[in-house]
Amino acid sequence: MAMNPAPFQPGTGSVPATRVEITISCRDLIDKDMMSKSDPMCVLYTTQLGSRDFAEYERTEMIKNSLNPDFVKKFNLTYFFEECQRLKFEIFDVDSQSQKLTSHDFLGKIETTLGEILGSSNNRLEKPLVGAGKKCGRIIISAEEVSDCKDRATLSFCGHKLDKKDFLGKSDPFMVFYRCNEDNSYTICHKTEVIKNTLNPTWRPFPVLVRSLCNGDVERTIKVECFDWDSDGGSHDLIGIFTTNMRQILTGRQTYELINPKKKAKKKSYKNSGTIELTNCVIEKQHSFLDYISGGMQINFTVAIDFTASNGNPTHSNSLHYINPYQPNHYEIAISSVGEVIQDYDFDKLFPVLGFGAKLPPDGRVSHEFSVNFNPQSPFCTGIPGIMQAYQSCIRQVQLYGPTNFAPIINHVAQFAKAYPDGSNYFILLIITDGVISDMDMTKEAIIRASTLPMSIIIIGVGPAEFDAMEELDADKKALTYRGKVAERDIVQFVPFRDYVGGVGSSNQQLSQARLAKDVLAEVPEQIIAFMKKHGISPITAPQPHTPLAVPPSQ
Repeated sequence: MAMNPAPFQPGTGSVPATRVEITISCRDLIDKDMMSKSDPMCVLYTTQLGSRDFAEYERTEMIKNSLNPDFVKKFNLTYFFEECQRLKFEIFDVDSQSQKLTSHDFLGKIETTLGEILGSSNNRLEKPLVGAGKKCGRIIISAEEVSDCKDRATLSFCGHKLDKKDFLGKSDPFMVFYRCNEDNSYTICHKTEVIKNTLNPTWRPFPVLVRSLCNGDVERTIKVECFDWDSDGGSHDLIGIFTTNMRQILTGRQTYELINPKKKAKKKSYKNSGTIELTNCVIEKQHSFLDYISGGMQINFTVAIDFTASNGNPTHSNSLHYINPYQPNHYEIAISSVGEVIQDYDFDKLFPVLGFGAKLPPDGRVSHEFSVNFNPQSPFCTGIPGIMQAYQSCIRQVQLYGPTNFAPIINHVAQFAKAYPDGSNYFILLIITDGVISDMDMTKEAIIRASTLPMSIIIIGVGPAEFDAMEELDADKKALTYRGKVAERDIVQFVPFRDYVGGVGSSNQQLSQARLAKDVLAEVPEQIIAFMKKHGISPITAPQPHTPLAVPPSQ
């Protein structure tokens, strides 16, 4: 694979690196299911420079009932020539909705390096899987350099007079798109939905990155296979195949004949197995998170801290709020982990810090929305050290109480976000809590309203409590709804602190904090892009002046 070098700039330094896209396929996997075939998923692990300890990087989708899966989900990695980038791939048979890998059947693994993959013929490495028996099947790993093309195509297709494949009904057609590689092999890049019981399907318009279809080369062949879906997942019947390229697609409406090679070889009178029509193609430039940052968008970071009594008496060493002069508590670790990353994107490094669930001095009134520095007109703390100082001072002055109400804090930040519909400012609220939400209905309502605003919410659960209700707010699997209203987009990311930091003072605490920050912030760029796209906002051309607000803007 020929790597495109960075432009030559005399008198400067640079790190030789490029982005590569990894595609995974498997063949002849072990069948772990009794009544059907395995439902495989691939998990990629990587190591940090100088370490041999693997940490999970990303997962593919699960493919139902298949021992020969071709995963659509890609792994994108930065390739450094001068580093030994160790990779481990593990295959699992998914048995439940659990995110814990121990809940699924292990099917095999391999360890390799990114260099070995790129050094293989045509950047394609095929190896036997090991670790789950004598014959675990094979894994096929393909790599290709990622082009700089950011265009996104929204494509609309329909079919006409497709072959009937089902004995008792019509076909259940779906299409699979493949990109042609430099060695003339093909890599899967998209699957459409299945349209049940029809020979004249109309698929919903679907978005796909132009890069994934052709890697920036409009002449590169795109192969499309049309199948009749079967419930067993492993034996979909081929209806027919056609080929095209982005140059053809970009011209607009096109009609393609579906050709079934077996039927064509058997019948001299064979014409086709139906036709597929491209009815519409819309190309949009896909702006990245960095495009908006470079354009001057400001990120505003607000911290909200749970001061409810369930945290334990802060004067006792077993309290989650205990201030130990020798090591940080879980609240402090969570704040610094996320704050260290976000502060680089916050223009003025002034962070509002709010508290909830405490009795405040001097009269002991209960508040679910107070300034941790006790200055409601200017709740800002300077940098992460300022947040820590205000927090440590506050914990000595308030009385932990309750209940655990989120809605007032969310509504508070939403008032600021509402003032910037142009996307020039984006607001991130970090809520750190130890318990179950007391005002769940009002919290859902607040989040659904906030989903229309330039705002994201990160929730970190500390302590041993069960946080099952938080998964509903996270809405990764199903859009958040309340009384018939549906969130415009997913703006909540929840993680339990205990999954990352096993104990305060852990010898591997720095790595754990890095993983925590990575996972809680992973969805933020996509959430920002989703807001901008929904409201038709392009990156602005020059930074806008940023004046922090001390109180919510007037309505």
